[in-house]
Amino acid sequence: MPSVRAWALDDLPALTFDPLLADVLSHEPVARVRMPFGQERDAWLVTRYADVRLVTSDPRFSRAALVGREVNGMMAHRVAATVGLNYADPPEHTRLRKVMTKAFTGRTMKSLRPLAEQTAAGMLDAMEEAGPPADLVAHLHGPFPLTVVGDLLGVPPEDRDRLADWPDVILSAGPGPKSSEAAKERMRQYIVELLASRTGSTDDDLASVLARAQDAGDISEAEAVSLATAVLVSGAHAVRNNSANMVYTLLTRPELAERLRAEPELLPQAVDELLRHIPHRNGVGLPRIATEDVEVGGVLIRAGEAVYASYLAANRDPDTFPDPEAIDFDRTGTAHVSFGHGPHHCIGAMLARMESEVMLGALLTRFPRLRLAGDPAETLWQSKGFIRGPQALWVTW
Repeated sequence: MPSVRAWALDDLPALTFDPLLADVLSHEPVARVRMPFGQERDAWLVTRYADVRLVTSDPRFSRAALVGREVNGMMAHRVAATVGLNYADPPEHTRLRKVMTKAFTGRTMKSLRPLAEQTAAGMLDAMEEAGPPADLVAHLHGPFPLTVVGDLLGVPPEDRDRLADWPDVILSAGPGPKSSEAAKERMRQYIVELLASRTGSTDDDLASVLARAQDAGDISEAEAVSLATAVLVSGAHAVRNNSANMVYTLLTRPELAERLRAEPELLPQAVDELLRHIPHRNGVGLPRIATEDVEVGGVLIRAGEAVYASYLAANRDPDTFPDPEAIDFDRTGTAHVSFGHGPHHCIGAMLARMESEVMLGALLTRFPRLRLAGDPAETLWQSKGFIRGPQALWVTW
């Protein structure tokens, strides 16, 4: 058994890449790590692109086997419900995902885009009227993803302010387990009421899709609530931070922003490169449990052992991405794994890309002199969260 590396998961400056991940990727791509929480003392961490894809797609690594385990991890509380997609393996995972895909079609994304563009324009109208300096997180990155995911889910506009803070509390270690559980319970109660209000609906919003599936006996109420909660939490919280990180990157690398203004057709490709390059989360997500002995990267992982796969590290694997530290909008070829891989690939990836394209495109077009209002070092960043991002992003134009 190799030596164990202590992974404290302290807050990192701005968008600094985690030095432990960089070191492990270079020197020990299948390593033992010990994080702050959990009864089990340590776990495996896999970092190379090929090994990450293996662990996240091979059925010998199970999410369902996590249920009831207190694996070593980065938080003291469980974020995702065990009845949803996160803790399921095929065929149960396939059954649940099949229901969800009815609301995440290309047609749905195409219909949401004009509404999203109109929403972004309205928010930037208000920001421009208020005048500089302005906090982009307050004016755009916070309310925009919540509005878009509300449109997808079918949340009435008058209810959206109630939902604004819950995802942040759920996905942060700072407030603690009790606050997280209380926020999850308030969100659960709201979604139960929302789904009940959609009984008999023939609409295409996700709440109606889930209500029909529940009425048909395809999913249980607990599964429907879990699926809706996952979309709401990740859609509001992750996109807010990821998009703000992208804008921070462009404003601290103005040559990149200028290129996108000159070549707007590059925007979809640029969004993907920013998704690959930016370390958008802290630590790692949920692990998997080896159901039998498996060799990964020349290392034998025993049945029953927990294995984490770092998508961040895989996106910086020099054997897969030449010059991985560079942001290269001309990069083509191998796909990044920022949205995961295998059965648990993010079902909202198409939506998240669309939202980022809309926000970046609107900002770059409308404000040709957009810049940070102060020293980048003065930007305040969120603390103790799963997802990294600025608390506020003050800009002027």
